[in-house]
Amino acid sequence: MFTIANGIILKGQDLLPVRENVVVDDGKIIEISKEAKEGKIIDVDGAVVCPSFINGHIHIGDSIIKDEGYGLSLSEMVRPPDGVKHVALSNAEDDELIEAMRQSMIDMINSGTTHFIDYREGGIEGVKLLRKASADLPIKPIILGRDDSFYGDDPDLSKVKVAIRKLLKIADGIAPSGFGEITSEVADLIVEECNRQGKISSIHVAESESNQIDSLNDFGVSEIAKGVESDFSQLVHLTNPKGDDLESVASSNQNVVVCPRANATLNVGVTPVGRMLDLGIRPLLGTDNVMLNSPNMLRELEFSLKIMSVYYKSYINPQELLKMATTNVCGFKINDVVQKSLISEGDFAQFIIFKSFSKNPYLNICNRQETKTILYTINKKFSI
Repeated sequence: MFTIANGIILKGQDLLPVRENVVVDDGKIIEISKEAKEGKIIDVDGAVVCPSFINGHIHIGDSIIKDEGYGLSLSEMVRPPDGVKHVALSNAEDDELIEAMRQSMIDMINSGTTHFIDYREGGIEGVKLLRKASADLPIKPIILGRDDSFYGDDPDLSKVKVAIRKLLKIADGIAPSGFGEITSEVADLIVEECNRQGKISSIHVAESESNQIDSLNDFGVSEIAKGVESDFSQLVHLTNPKGDDLESVASSNQNVVVCPRANATLNVGVTPVGRMLDLGIRPLLGTDNVMLNSPNMLRELEFSLKIMSVYYKSYINPQELLKMATTNVCGFKINDVVQKSLISEGDFAQFIIFKSFSKNPYLNICNRQETKTILYTINKKFSI
């Protein structure tokens, strides 16, 4: 048993700042109050105690080719099966992949991340490799698998069904790349089976303007509209919405993940996060491909804070931004996979303690912190 004392606690789903103590026993928060003091006392006077981060979207297998292909187009970099990433993954040895993924997970742990949602290439074996790489680390991967049988203009749907069922035995969900690589029949099979099993179905939409134009030309609707109509539980990017795309997402109550640094690196646009928040969409924040960016959520938070301001000529609320890296996961429609990211009594103790640089606790984290200014990361247990 121990007590984190005299810190500013960002408490509950809204991250409300309160100066209280947190008592932890056997990995769980058993009391939060000004008077609470039991066990070992860890005095963090003036420091900010924040829920640990969830990286909402990452391709951790890319860790083997950091910074390769810089300057290439989105399609040249990541489109299956011939993108730089997919060629590298197909030629990599298992031990090489495991070691590279482990190092990226260690980087995440050191910068305050305890959960991440991974788009895992390589079918069943790809999922197993990530499970093996993370087995002894204090971080929880939520793994969304995919299989090569999904792709092509005329896939064998019987093989697709088998691949989906096998993947969902060991994965937390399924995530094909995008609508440009799968048929509507494959999309329907993925969503149907994931819904039946209560697991996550996810897909990239509207990452680039060209994706949107191709979808409108080929199908008469935008990629975002296809994502809504197909009922994928999680939509990633939404960088280039058209018409009432965002309004339809807000009405659908689907989960959304945005990746501003990756969008900037690939030169595909700036996600309209401010508009999303105005519509009641509460996205998660992700770092996307490790080949493009470090998986450090502190860097993602600072970049997002500033790019939204300069591009849209409007400030983003830093409290809402920090929720995108922490408590917004609690509002996800599929919520039986990810541990609640809250500092509240009865929950597992998963929080970061940051050195204090300013009186604004949200800007203190989004604008000031580095890995070396994390005083403690408390993370003992996971639930799944």
